[in-house]
Amino acid sequence: MINMINPYTPGSGRKPGYLAGRFPIIQEAKRCILSTMNLFPERSIAYYGLRGVGKTVLLNEIEDAADELNALYEHIEIKENNTFLKDISLACQHFLSSMSFKENFKDKFDRMRNVLTRINISWNMEDNSVSAQMSDKPIIYGLSNDFTDLFVSLGRVAKSTGNTICFFIDEVQYIKNEQLEALLMALHRVNQLALPIIVFCAGLPKILKTFGDVKTYSERLFMYVPIDSLGEEDAIKAIVEPAKKFGAIYTTEAINEILKNTGCYPYFIQELCSNIWRMGTSDTIDVQDVINAIPEATKNLDDSFFKVRFERCTELEKNFMYAMVKCGELPCTMANVSSIMKRSVSQISPIRATLINKGVIYSTGYGEIDFTVPKFDEFLIRQNPEIQEYLNKII
Repeated sequence: MINMINPYTPGSGRKPGYLAGRFPIIQEAKRCILSTMNLFPERSIAYYGLRGVGKTVLLNEIEDAADELNALYEHIEIKENNTFLKDISLACQHFLSSMSFKENFKDKFDRMRNVLTRINISWNMEDNSVSAQMSDKPIIYGLSNDFTDLFVSLGRVAKSTGNTICFFIDEVQYIKNEQLEALLMALHRVNQLALPIIVFCAGLPKILKTFGDVKTYSERLFMYVPIDSLGEEDAIKAIVEPAKKFGAIYTTEAINEILKNTGCYPYFIQELCSNIWRMGTSDTIDVQDVINAIPEATKNLDDSFFKVRFERCTELEKNFMYAMVKCGELPCTMANVSSIMKRSVSQISPIRATLINKGVIYSTGYGEIDFTVPKFDEFLIRQNPEIQEYLNKII
């Protein structure tokens, strides 16, 4: 063991010992907050990318920036059981209670409070559905109007009291279309009125299509920023900088082996380097140290990062994913998957839709699909060696 303190931090949303490659993105977010604070509101920002690229870490960093700038902010993580309406309502209540106001602003304050009391949220435990009601009347067709009224009222209170509102919304791909439409319409009106509200959200690549399908003008409401694996130079910094604090160094061969094994994905770098650090016996980390740590790092990923998604799938869905890998190349086409499964495309389309909704796969183009988790195909081969046998026969 090099040191009792491990500077590498594999885990969900945990900040790494050195946050590499994201400084320009964070600086741009700060600029947008500052501009909004000075009543020159910027477009909101949607970050999108695969699992394990650090989208949640990025949101957390921008939250810290908002805190340093004294903006008001709330973090919302959308769950698959979809409590977004409840979460957004609670966030607005928190904002309201955080803003001090003078007597002549009381009418704006009361107006927003009245909107909040009109939106009653209920959760049906049987089907995990959330519904909203306006008084004693369902507001399925009035949700957009109430969201708009809520955001405009919130924005006017914020402007009157010299505050800026930042919403941070993670896992935005789970938001239901009618609720997303309401959010987009509310932001559209807020932008028209130049009110100090900005949204930073993060999700899987499917949000690009979803946002556009729900509202064609969404491209004017948001800047869409892709978050991908690190460039080689930044990946090297993510590897070596945390170790420097403890006087440890990596040989060039060791670094190259880590880059090859992890594909420069931030989460995989943290997992592998954490195991290298834990198993190491010297302040100089060589290629053999990396090779020794790979099996344990792979097992950790299989038992947590990969398996937690795999075990949520039915046997039919697993067979669909196996067929994707058997295509031999990703992204793969639905036509190839249907051929391998010996079913028509129309028969397997519902499976595709379910896996997309679960956030396991996504559409990369017309008729093409890929996994939302990097290296998921390699995990599936480890789970089912028959896939490798199949691939060997067709090569």
